Amino acid sequence: MAILTRRAGPRRPRILWLDAARGLAIIAMVIYHGAFDLLFFGYVDWPVSYGTGWRTFAASIASTFLFLVGVSLVVAHGAGIRWRSFLIRFLVIAGAAALVTIGTAFAMPVPIYFGILHAIATFSVLALPFLRLPAWITLAVAAFVLVLPNLYSSPIFDGPFFYALGLAETGPFAFDYEPIFPWFSATLFGVAFARLVPQTARIADPGAFWNAIMALGRNSLLIYLIHQPILFGIFMLIAQLN
Repeated sequence: MAILTRRAGPRRPRILWLDAARGLAIIAMVIYHGAFDLLFFGYVDWPVSYGTGWRTFAASIASTFLFLVGVSLVVAHGAGIRWRSFLIRFLVIAGAAALVTIGTAFAMPVPIYFGILHAIATFSVLALPFLRLPAWITLAVAAFVLVLPNLYSSPIFDGPFFYALGLAETGPFAFDYEPIFPWFSATLFGVAFARLVPQTARIADPGAFWNAIMALGRNSLLIYLIHQPILFGIFMLIAQLN
């Protein structure tokens, strides 16, 4: 679930609402994963993996992260792509995504091959051309990406080589899966939003509560990587004690 690293180079004033939005999204993600783990260990019978409300909750979290990726790309690179900063961030996210795939291959019934971190890394690259295109073109492509899976699918895309597209007639079973169609639309909408609504840094102190939320947002990648092992460890310990 946008999970961004610190940008290389001179420190810039931060866009506070971006940090706060990431912080709230990471809290929501931990809540959702905690509920999923409770179900996985058999402590509850909540319909976390298939209930409409829970699925909407999960989709809203993923959409928020991906939307913020688009906004953050414009903030960081809208005046010109800072390649060193971009490549460092990309390698960190891609490496974290690989760790998730390896870890879930051992810990889960089905590995995560194209989850939120894989999507963030991929979409960050795919979104680069749109940083300079007119916002209306970005919005049009975003709408196309969003609706295409509802209009077209084919067994041609059922194979693993097309796993990232999301146009398979029979979608793969996965606990975390945000393919290009339709999820890339969220990042494009974020790019268009940031192009249409200029983002400016605020210097004023927002207070202790929001500072704490923003601290979570600034460390969202680390929290994403460690929260599930911690939750799993806690629930496994409870299971052994019972």
